[in-house]
Amino acid sequence: MKLTYQPFQLELKHPFSIAKFTRTATPLMLLKLEYEGFAGYGEASMVPYYHENPETAEAFLQKTDLSRFHYPFNITEILAYLDDLAPGNTNIKAAIDIAFHDLIGKIEQKPCYQLFGSDPEKMPVSSFTLGIDSPEMMIKKAAEAADFKVIKIKLGKNNDEEIIRAIRSVTDVPLYVDVNQGWTDRQQSLDKIFWLQEQGVQLIEQPMDKNDIDGNAWLTENSPVVIIGDEAVQRFEDVKKAHGVYHGINVKLMKAAGMYEGHRMILRAKELGLKVLIGCMSESSCATLAAAALAPLCDWADLDGPFLTKNNPYQNPGFANGKYVLKEASGLGLRSVDGLLL
Repeated sequence: MKLTYQPFQLELKHPFSIAKFTRTATPLMLLKLEYEGFAGYGEASMVPYYHENPETAEAFLQKTDLSRFHYPFNITEILAYLDDLAPGNTNIKAAIDIAFHDLIGKIEQKPCYQLFGSDPEKMPVSSFTLGIDSPEMMIKKAAEAADFKVIKIKLGKNNDEEIIRAIRSVTDVPLYVDVNQGWTDRQQSLDKIFWLQEQGVQLIEQPMDKNDIDGNAWLTENSPVVIIGDEAVQRFEDVKKAHGVYHGINVKLMKAAGMYEGHRMILRAKELGLKVLIGCMSESSCATLAAAALAPLCDWADLDGPFLTKNNPYQNPGFANGKYVLKEASGLGLRSVDGLLL
């Protein structure tokens, strides 16, 4: 087993603002696992609010010994080993997990979605995310979402209604909203939710601070719009905690340490009667194709990462009629851009 990796700076088409952060680029760590003539690729996306960076990722990789594992790979054993090495570091753990699944798919000559019993015919539409900006820029950004059937809007500052009105002046597509814990008053939040429902908003992610369990539960109980837990739901053990607090959860592979645990979270959520949105960070085609392999098992998808970037190191995923188009190629079905890969 040979592991190689390289940092990569993923540049965004526009400055991307949420309630508490703004960024113009996102550091990635690109991985390659080689085993008996096969190669699997993975990716870690390290957005600032999860406190990971290329230095912490490299430090984790330097103490990781994957030579102890042999095909047929036991993913449960591998992830237990990674979690024993250090707490956290879910981004780089996700990259390793994704690379292993890409590798397994290639060895077994199966697409990754088949490894999870996922049916491409059940692929949900994916939303296209617009970061917080001036009304004029929001209108400009909305034009870039022409190939998408749903737009997701970041809210949580003091111009929420102004932003929604600007978007509604140019499109009537359904909207998702992500507040990123930006609201603080539950009654004002509920009033805003009723207004957002009138504007065609279908779901709202993490309206209040993830630690305000009572406030989020009260909103969920009274909201006419689906409320999704995001920052509050990181890994498998958090799914049960979301029951009774949210209508559903947002599964992201960078939070969940990869495809294996992300799949477990989806199944557990269904057992508890929770809806599932599968999302992404700022990611290239590699990590978003990994999430797309699980997307047909979910109610909604927000997998727009490659379409928000200027320098995706891989070819953009297949996309038509607002949905990812999964190929029958082995593994992730990833295709490189010449000269930019390991």
